[in-house]
Amino acid sequence: MSFRPLHDRVVVRRVDSEEKTSGGIIIPDTAKEKPSEGVVVSVGPGARDEDGKHITPDVKANDRVLFGKWSGTEVKIDGEDLLIMKESDIMGVIEG
Repeated sequence: MSFRPLHDRVVVRRVDSEEKTSGGIIIPDTAKEKPSEGVVVSVGPGARDEDGKHITPDVKANDRVLFGKWSGTEVKIDGEDLLIMKESDIMGVIEG
């Protein structure tokens, strides 16, 4: 199955968090927080403003992004856990 987001929606794959602390303590799954960092899988064509003009999205596929802890809707597509969120839920792109 293929999935194409509409309007200003973005599909994001979460990036796994560290399994160990800097001191070497292993963090169990039950104590881990959901990471608020991910990689953009696909992007919709963009929204329209009040005048009907097309607004091009600022993010693109393969961008590494930061988003809010409770942002997006969790979905499972082809057995993979992904998030679908509005582009405005993304706080920024990590570069470098």
